Amino acid sequence: MTGHRRPPGTAGREATGPVPELFGWEFANDPYPAYAWLREHAPVHRTRLPSGVEAWLVTRYADAKQALADPRLSKNPAHHDEPAHAKGKTGIPGERKAELMTHLLNIDPPDHTRLRRLVSKAFTPRRVAEFAPRVQELADGLIDRFAESGSADLIHEYAFPLPIHAICDLLGVPREDQDDFRDWAGMMIRHQGGPRGGVARSVKKMRGYLADLIHRKRAALPPEPGPGEDLISGLIRASDHGEHLTENEAAAMAFILLFAGFETTVNLIGNGTYALLTHPGQRERLQASLAAGEHGLLETGVEELLRYDGPVEMATWRFATRPLTIGGQDVAAGDPVLVVLAAADRDPERFDDPDTLDLSRRDSQHLGYGHGIHYCLGAPLARLEGQTALATLFSRFPDLRLDADPAELRRRGGLIMRGLRTLPVSFTPPRSAGDNSASSMQK
Repeated sequence: MTGHRRPPGTAGREATGPVPELFGWEFANDPYPAYAWLREHAPVHRTRLPSGVEAWLVTRYADAKQALADPRLSKNPAHHDEPAHAKGKTGIPGERKAELMTHLLNIDPPDHTRLRRLVSKAFTPRRVAEFAPRVQELADGLIDRFAESGSADLIHEYAFPLPIHAICDLLGVPREDQDDFRDWAGMMIRHQGGPRGGVARSVKKMRGYLADLIHRKRAALPPEPGPGEDLISGLIRASDHGEHLTENEAAAMAFILLFAGFETTVNLIGNGTYALLTHPGQRERLQASLAAGEHGLLETGVEELLRYDGPVEMATWRFATRPLTIGGQDVAAGDPVLVVLAAADRDPERFDDPDTLDLSRRDSQHLGYGHGIHYCLGAPLARLEGQTALATLFSRFPDLRLDADPAELRRRGGLIMRGLRTLPVSFTPPRSAGDNSASSMQK
């Protein structure tokens, strides 16, 4: 590891001084000073979350990496020794009532191994590379819609619709139905951190639609798979050929791929664009590299953006199946554990000068997409979308600029994801509507 070393024996010591306020609006906008305090004084810290659930926050890189791969920390909420006031407040609101619990974020081996194997073929490097032209088409088409206006809200007009349409295409959601998915996904994002009912209603609508879509696709499924068969058809075919995938499992898998497959990328594009706009030196380096037709800085740069201010603030819920020790702290069986990826990825014991954005940083072993058997399955697709979205945006609008005071921008509520509510920008419109330099950005 790089960086300075802490004195031995400090990992589990008692915190000195008051713990910084967590989970307020000031914290949501910039949690990194509070995370630095926790890393130093209370690296495995028990706290009451806004939902009322008490959980352990793991903030140091070494502890986080160990916890992410520890088989004693289960993903199954059945292991949560939840009190009455915390019942049903972990996980995605509404997924339990909608019978969508049997997905990759809520299960352990051997079921996790079986289901992950069924889906992994959709995210191979070859399959993702084949999808690259569609991602570029989406990026160009979305930019075309606002290019002449000279301004845009990049969250709602670009970062949000791009991954929604991409994951819908991959799943096999018909184009004529994708606007419904966009509406439901928008409700899920807007209601994060607020009343859980809005999210639950969207989950219920998605569940009903997916059940109907699975029935329709099963009825029309050809005897043999064709090239580029969509993912839902592949899941149906697996369930019909001895893999024992139930209809609930197929619906839950499609749901979680949609849910996890769009919001991470929304936040990667939004947070990444904001970081570049507020670090002009790094942005100029990237634009010069792209203008020269070089993509090395784009690739390392996206990894650095994932580390510096990534889309996932905390890894999804884990529950201790038996007593264990993390970072010198005893954790009881049944306790929830949240690994704080945003804190771990700024740990000075792991990364040199971790609060500095450096697009050429070669040490890219961040935890932004997790670690171990639950490492994000869709990471290759998210990286492709992030690279394409940023390259296209900054190539087509060389003078792109933030059109708001950074202090006035607000983050969405919620524990797991970290993203902006809005990102207003302005730019000089192209000389003609057909002006499009993005085609040169395709790899």
